[in-house]
Amino acid sequence: MIIWINGAFGSGKSSVAYALEKKISGSFIYDPEQFGYFLWDNFPDTMKRKGNFQHINIWREGSYKILKYIQEHYSGILIVPMTLYIKQYYEEIVQRLVQDEIPLKHFILCASKQTILNRLKQRGESSDSWGAQHIDTCLHAFDSDISEIKIVTDSKSVDEIASEIMSLSGLSL
Repeated sequence: MIIWINGAFGSGKSSVAYALEKKISGSFIYDPEQFGYFLWDNFPDTMKRKGNFQHINIWREGSYKILKYIQEHYSGILIVPMTLYIKQYYEEIVQRLVQDEIPLKHFILCASKQTILNRLKQRGESSDSWGAQHIDTCLHAFDSDISEIKIVTDSKSVDEIASEIMSLSGLSL
């Protein structure tokens, strides 16, 4: 099974993913963002860091293929902390995996804009960082375009969120 943790940048996806990994024996975290950084690091200088790597088809196709390959060859739970707020990209990766009958639970971590800004600040990002600039876009997308299981995180600990995801995924605590 794949547990996809979605949400705005700064919503706590990575923290929850690591908490889940500790709770779920034999689980593995795959972060598609690292594949994006690989592309940026290995493209010619004229192509490096030109906007959002999610806009590059090879990232979306590669992310889908890597996730499918891992799921088909790994018997544990795959945990994916990744923001996907563009519906087309969500469909090209998450919905395509579901269509391929890969067991997948998709969760959206929701919090107020202020909570997210506070979390970004706690991790050293400014109020005009890339993540902060995309909060409104993400919140709108998760209210209108991408609707899966939503977990409101404003007043919950990382451990509480991880336990809720496990329960909603049918995994024992």
